[in-house]
Amino acid sequence: MSQTNNYQNKLRINHFIRVPEVRVVDQDGNAIGVMSTKDAINLAQKQGMDLIEINPKTSPPICKVTNFGKFKYDEKKRQSEAKKNQKIQELKEITFRPNTDENDLNHKLTQAKEFLSEGNRVKFTIRFRGREIVHPQVGKDKLEWIIEQLSGLITANTLISLDGKLMSMQVAPIKR
Repeated sequence: MSQTNNYQNKLRINHFIRVPEVRVVDQDGNAIGVMSTKDAINLAQKQGMDLIEINPKTSPPICKVTNFGKFKYDEKKRQSEAKKNQKIQELKEITFRPNTDENDLNHKLTQAKEFLSEGNRVKFTIRFRGREIVHPQVGKDKLEWIIEQLSGLITANTLISLDGKLMSMQVAPIKR
């Protein structure tokens, strides 16, 4: 079942509204008042419109007198506009080794700053090879140095985790 059909099933229209009284609003958004459902349906039909239940959870439910086709069209446009305006946050990963030199780390740091300025989260991963895992403090020191360098750009709660031969942490940009 598509999303529009699912949405359509949730709305009650005209004779499918089964409550005795409804609060009626005209198509301009002006409140008409509380009246019986039959009277509200008759009022809508006299104007060549439909009675649509907007908010069924209130007491009495709120219904709007409007053209159902136009209502669906406006709702679909509103949803697509909201979808267009939402920002999808991606997770970018930067990987290095515990013996990565400072110049290379600075380059990776500039990449991370660019990702954070675009609003993406960044995952830093240190890959331990061979016997390097015996000294996890070296990797932890590098990750803490990165946190220190990014202090103005990231949120405060960063958790460093060691999983097998991978030590990682995720940082998120400060919301503006």
